[in-house]
Amino acid sequence: MKLPVGNASAHAAFLAAMTSGAMHHAWLFSGPEGVGKATFARIAALRLLAEAAHPGKFEPGFDVPEPDQTRTLIQAGSHPDYRELVRLPKDSEKPDGDLARSITIAQVRGLMPMFATKPSMSPVRIILIDAVDDLERPGASNALLKNLEEPPAGTIFILVSHAPGRLLPTIRSRCRRLRFDPLDDEEMRLVLARQLPDAPDTEIAAMIAASAGSPGRAISYLGLGMADLGSVMTSLAGTGDVNNKIRTSLAKSLAAKSSQARYEAFLDLAPSFIAAQAELREGQALSTALDAYDTARALAASARALSLDQQATVYEMAGIVARLAPTA
Repeated sequence: MKLPVGNASAHAAFLAAMTSGAMHHAWLFSGPEGVGKATFARIAALRLLAEAAHPGKFEPGFDVPEPDQTRTLIQAGSHPDYRELVRLPKDSEKPDGDLARSITIAQVRGLMPMFATKPSMSPVRIILIDAVDDLERPGASNALLKNLEEPPAGTIFILVSHAPGRLLPTIRSRCRRLRFDPLDDEEMRLVLARQLPDAPDTEIAAMIAASAGSPGRAISYLGLGMADLGSVMTSLAGTGDVNNKIRTSLAKSLAAKSSQARYEAFLDLAPSFIAAQAELREGQALSTALDAYDTARALAASARALSLDQQATVYEMAGIVARLAPTA
């Protein structure tokens, strides 16, 4: 597994801690969703356990070459000193079905037998929680806090968080925080070129524009016709859509139940499109674009939080984009 693109400073900070001999017992990997936090957490966990089992065997860095016993056991889900807590499928007989809303207190308490013994294969065990934001409240959060306050010997916790402000302050205070930032456009292009080598350049550009520096989010747009949505918004911003034909057609096309994913992508793309337009403007045109951006962001947030009518929301959002049209 290769290190995720971007956030080299966060990777370097964790590597420095690994090699210092004074590893903190709890880490909080925080930042936007989809920027590589969980991928890096799993890479770091593998290296920590492999190094602990065979000190001095590996080259500096995070690589654990195959074949390696630690890698094999983790891939098989049978390493005795490694646990991941994630949301489980609602129906255990349908592993690809919908996930539960939270990581339950039962899952956290299920770690207790492990903590009652010493690590099996080295002095180290690792608990990875992806994402700690999903812990059931208050029970699961409080159960985790007890372990962070009195960590079992040799245990390292790696907590992945997309919204650390929602965590209990006492959980945050027990962790060393490592910040992961959105990727820049060049880093995004590199990731998407690797993941989606056959995607057209226009589609890649639109995916980047809507994803706010998150490769995970960008990849979720695959197959949604992001370039076409971008073209529609360019038309809105260029013409002002004085007869409302464009916005009416767009609103109808995104109102169907089958268009839910594309509707969600539109809510991401519209504010990003307006922000990109603002960067090209000055004077009154810039002021208009900034006001439109604030309005579009607020509408997108309300649409999700309040489950607003999709057709009406798209129609209104398209009208906001149309405000960017040049005036005589």
